[in-house]
Amino acid sequence: MVKQSVLVIGYVWVAPKSSAAGGRMLQLIEQFLQKKWKVTFASPSQKNLHDYDLTTIGVDEVSIALNNTSFDEFLKQLQPTIVVFDRFMMEEQFGWRVAENCPEALRILDTEDLHFLRKVRHQQYKKGEVFTNEVLLNSDDTKREIASILRCDLSLIISDFEMNLLQSTFKIDKSLLLYLPFLLDKIDKKQTTEWKSFDKRNDFVFIGNFFHKPNVDAVLTLKKYIWKTIKDTLPNAKMYVYGDYANQQIKDLHNTKEGFIIKGFAENAEEVIENAKVLLAPLNFGAGIKGKLTEAMVCGTPSVTTTIGAEGMHKNLPWSGYVASNYNEFSKKAITLYTDEKSWKIAQENGIEIINNIYDKVKIGELFINKIEELQQDLEIHRTQNFLGSLLQHQTLQVTKYMSKWIEEKNK
Repeated sequence: MVKQSVLVIGYVWVAPKSSAAGGRMLQLIEQFLQKKWKVTFASPSQKNLHDYDLTTIGVDEVSIALNNTSFDEFLKQLQPTIVVFDRFMMEEQFGWRVAENCPEALRILDTEDLHFLRKVRHQQYKKGEVFTNEVLLNSDDTKREIASILRCDLSLIISDFEMNLLQSTFKIDKSLLLYLPFLLDKIDKKQTTEWKSFDKRNDFVFIGNFFHKPNVDAVLTLKKYIWKTIKDTLPNAKMYVYGDYANQQIKDLHNTKEGFIIKGFAENAEEVIENAKVLLAPLNFGAGIKGKLTEAMVCGTPSVTTTIGAEGMHKNLPWSGYVASNYNEFSKKAITLYTDEKSWKIAQENGIEIINNIYDKVKIGELFINKIEELQQDLEIHRTQNFLGSLLQHQTLQVTKYMSKWIEEKNK
């Protein structure tokens, strides 16, 4: 059997302490390492302070350049059997080069979330307009990402809502998609006995990377529409806001007198969340599944969020707290969870149920690896059946290839 060699092409370097996307990527890499597969992580981005050093777990790290034939030489030497594109932008940049230089490699797109869904929702939210599938269908961002999904042999879809959207609205064949949420350890009895009890916890928490626009908007929403109502009822409670890359707009919200505390980067996110009584996430737009909300469940911390926040995260299971439909309800539900121990404990139990049933690392990981090996056995047939993907690959190869070569010559 051929020794598997996995090349991951990252949009950014892996930073699990800064973003849910970083945690997600590390989960995928760990699946490959468990199988003793060789893993190389390459990225054209600059390294940041909180990036994880993948070499400590046996992964090679390589810096690559955009629009440069040096990547072709790198591919020819590495000859990966599997290539994972981290977000569709990396498939757009490097997919044609992978197809040309190692055509037999299985091409996997890790969407992280559907970017077009998040962007169109954001645009509609800013305009004060209702989000519809018609708007999605007319978006250029949608066309780009759907084309990328079709060009790949397999796309990893993080939420069941997005799986349904791709199949029902965009008619993507199920054989090209794999539902693969976060891969988390089951919560066992030992873990729950170590959690802090209701009366040992204080305050509210929000955590999120502020490069991510839904997080910026959520914190502004908290301050503007939600926190005053909570503070008037619970004068001793504080709202702690954590997250990497806080901009001035977020820093300016810091107000000790109002109990609204901006803390910045959290070195240990779990510790921060498990000390809080309730996590608040008033997300007005977004996509995928939210790391802050799964993290809260893993820490036994109930949450209040929106329909967008909980979307695609809990199937038919009751939420680990409350899903509010307006800001007034959000404030009331936050107060209820904070003051009613019975509601709080039910919410905590719901969180355990969600993690153990939907995010079981062992079960999902096995499905993932099996799917890869199954596709590799009949890759030629799989690609033949994906005619639209072959067509797009052919067209992209012509257009992107010559555009890239023109940019490379221009840069010289």
